Amino acid sequence: MDDKDLPPDVPITFHANLLHHPDLPRWLRYTQRTPFEMGYLYGSATSEDVGVQTIEVMAYNRYTYETVRQTMIINILTSPEMPYQADFLVKNWDVEEMLPIDAQELFQQAVDSMWEQEGLTVVNFTSALDRGGRVPLPIENRKEGVYIKVGSKDPFTECLTEAKSPSNLVRCKLEQQPIISCYDSFSPRFQVDWCNLTLVRENITVLIYGDGILAEGSEFNPPDNVSDREFFSDFLLTFLLPFLLGFSFIQMVHHHTIHDNTEELREMAGSRDVPRPLSTLPMFNVRTGERTNPMQSRRYDSAQVPLILNRAKFVI
Repeated sequence: MDDKDLPPDVPITFHANLLHHPDLPRWLRYTQRTPFEMGYLYGSATSEDVGVQTIEVMAYNRYTYETVRQTMIINILTSPEMPYQADFLVKNWDVEEMLPIDAQELFQQAVDSMWEQEGLTVVNFTSALDRGGRVPLPIENRKEGVYIKVGSKDPFTECLTEAKSPSNLVRCKLEQQPIISCYDSFSPRFQVDWCNLTLVRENITVLIYGDGILAEGSEFNPPDNVSDREFFSDFLLTFLLPFLLGFSFIQMVHHHTIHDNTEELREMAGSRDVPRPLSTLPMFNVRTGERTNPMQSRRYDSAQVPLILNRAKFVI
């Protein structure tokens, strides 16, 4: 909407969503700082979103509670490939401040001064808060920051690659600004965080010719005579060796388990404080050979009479 459609003294808020859906498409975002300022829809569609999408926008007058509904049709076409993309973090701008065309042209002029390429275009805007940035303190001239992605068909310039040199990466770890030759291209209007510069190369296929890769225009000619190869030894090594090792390991575990259980039973038997069973008592004196009666004990219990003695009593 134009500024003429929004009275400056009337607070108006908006709600946007994909038609017949509760929310916006995944590639589209909405922002509005206050009800007295403009609302913006922005985003960068991908190849999966090519087609026609209808966006429904509801405007609410916060004084009179009047509502206005309007639909907008977005026709998404296939865009030319931009294999070389640079993502800049501008710290002294907010995302809604970069969305007007005039602000985009200013930034593109700054990029053109250090990356002189034809077809250089702004690809996407992202708020620094959506990338994990912190909300700034409510102090004058403190901004949230905005990521601006610029794409081109031509390779990066030396200035951009300087920011990712090993010496500058060390300076970034020490929280120092990198030393680059094109620093003045953006300053003082745009404060670029060069330590957060991201250089992306997309859809670039590099063929390295060598073993296993055919040169362009050549054909594969298989050899005519190939000697037979015996795979029986490989089979034995692949299947039998793991089986034997696994079987030996199982035997060791089984033996160790039996040994531990036996020791545990012995400890339990040695710690019992109960009289021995009558069936284990001797029937005669070991020294004199005299036959003894185990029933002469004070703890006489007919239920514990040995079976041999009972039978002998009846025989006598």
